[in-house]
Amino acid sequence: MTYNASRRGFIRTILTGVAGSSLLLEAGKEALLGKAASLLPPRTDDRDHRDLPESYWQLVKKNFPLEQDLRYFNNASLGPSPEIVRDATESFRRTLDSFPAKYMWGGWQEEKEQVRGKAAQLLGASPEEIALIHNTTEGMNLVASSLDLKPGDEVILADHEHPSGAIPWQYWQETKGIKLVRPVLPILPQTPEHIVEVYAEAITPKTRVISMCHVVNTNGMILPVRQVSQMARQKGVIVAVDGAQAPGMVTMNLHDLYCDFYAASSHKWLFSPKGMGIFYARTDSQYLIKPLIVCRGYDDPSIRRFENYNTRNLPELLGLGTALDFQNLIGPKTIEHRIIQLKRYFLEKLSTRPRLKLKTPSNGQLSAGIQAVEIIDLSAVEAADRLMTDFHINVRPMTTHNLNALRVSLSIYTTKQDIDHLLQSLDTLATT
Repeated sequence: MTYNASRRGFIRTILTGVAGSSLLLEAGKEALLGKAASLLPPRTDDRDHRDLPESYWQLVKKNFPLEQDLRYFNNASLGPSPEIVRDATESFRRTLDSFPAKYMWGGWQEEKEQVRGKAAQLLGASPEEIALIHNTTEGMNLVASSLDLKPGDEVILADHEHPSGAIPWQYWQETKGIKLVRPVLPILPQTPEHIVEVYAEAITPKTRVISMCHVVNTNGMILPVRQVSQMARQKGVIVAVDGAQAPGMVTMNLHDLYCDFYAASSHKWLFSPKGMGIFYARTDSQYLIKPLIVCRGYDDPSIRRFENYNTRNLPELLGLGTALDFQNLIGPKTIEHRIIQLKRYFLEKLSTRPRLKLKTPSNGQLSAGIQAVEIIDLSAVEAADRLMTDFHINVRPMTTHNLNALRVSLSIYTTKQDIDHLLQSLDTLATT
């Protein structure tokens, strides 16, 4: 694909200033710019909300080289990295190995800060509120291990919490006599207010913390973090959010969510190298958190004290910077719009199939790229096995909460043709 000077300049603007981009541009700038050019969406009057041609999304799909003939609907477990992120990360790795001590301890300090800034910009926060950690699990442990709770205090954890969001509270706090309150969320709520009521009824004078998912991993419900956080703040209750599934799927502004802490894994919908995550701590709540790992720099008053690992995998961290650029190249709102478009297409086709039952809220405020589907009278585990064996389709079976459902993840490398193939395969399973 050829690209004119104005498009080339726009692409350079996005890529320049990203962690290590100058190194990449020196090493293979034409290849990098060429790939970026193919991903730049065609111009329209409304860049944020538009239905781009399916041919464009076919090009995006080609940048995710999956196993041959694999239809991958399991992004909620682990997302693939596009070629531009893979290539950049490998370039960073080669640079590190060319002068290890230089780049591990100080040589990439400016580039690391650029990644922090990119993450802050995407999520609507200050760079001084963002720590670059390993994953959501680490972030939830940071919060659960730090808070100075007393016997009899209560922490609210709804029943759909991921084990990585619940176990840290069991390990660090329940053993001290803190009570974990486990309200039951409705599987198919009609409105966000229905969920807010569940949390409101669970709060008592002893409640000190609400720890909640932004998007639950079971059936893809989006929880009303903003409304719950506003309610909690009025009562002096801390809110910590497991945001593993949200960034890169739904756009957000962390300041507008009003939560105190937010932990996310960037290796799902942000498509970063594996083993990278983002931790947000609101400025006036940072004093509550203590580092999990201590070494030189543990007394740094800034949020960087949470990432003092001494030696760490910096190529992956810088690869996260390229993954954030990938998001900006296509456009976060364009990505969100595409995922919602795929969801609507999927649900429209699903509605004509009586043997397939939706187990995810259909309200547009309560779900996005994760949809759970039950095949009537067929075990989800058996169905997932047969999809993989017979059709080379990867989905996640969900058996908790009486779901008996296949969790289907819709992402920007998913095409409508992929969805048609999935539904035809589900039809086969439903009738045999």
